Amino acid sequence: MSTEEYYSSIVGGIQNRKGFIPYNISESISTVLIACIDDTAVGCAGLKKYSDSDAEIKRVWVEPEYRRQRIAENMMNMLEKLAGEMRFQRTVLQTREAMREAVLLYEKLGYYRINNYPPYDMLEGAACFAKDL
Repeated sequence: MSTEEYYSSIVGGIQNRKGFIPYNISESISTVLIACIDDTAVGCAGLKKYSDSDAEIKRVWVEPEYRRQRIAENMMNMLEKLAGEMRFQRTVLQTREAMREAVLLYEKLGYYRINNYPPYDMLEGAACFAKDL
């Protein structure tokens, strides 16, 4: 199952994701981490400037068979460190309430719920979080 198919299955189909897809285009993400085990890519996560004070974490993903090995947590820590080095004051991210594993991970890492920021303030089902650096 591809990443896109997985996300669609969680939220009840591609029709429930169409509003989100334009904001997750890989080419707009300036920094990308690829986690590898041996020579196999098993996860990814991205970072891009959202504002002068905020860096946005994007597209955190770990292949299902490699989960529960702290790969996503380690990628998040790396991106937060990099964002701090780039002088951002916090990281922000958007997920969906239906993505319970992601929400639990972000909360475990110290993220707190914030009001949905644009463009997610106009999309039903969005859940936005932030972490002060």
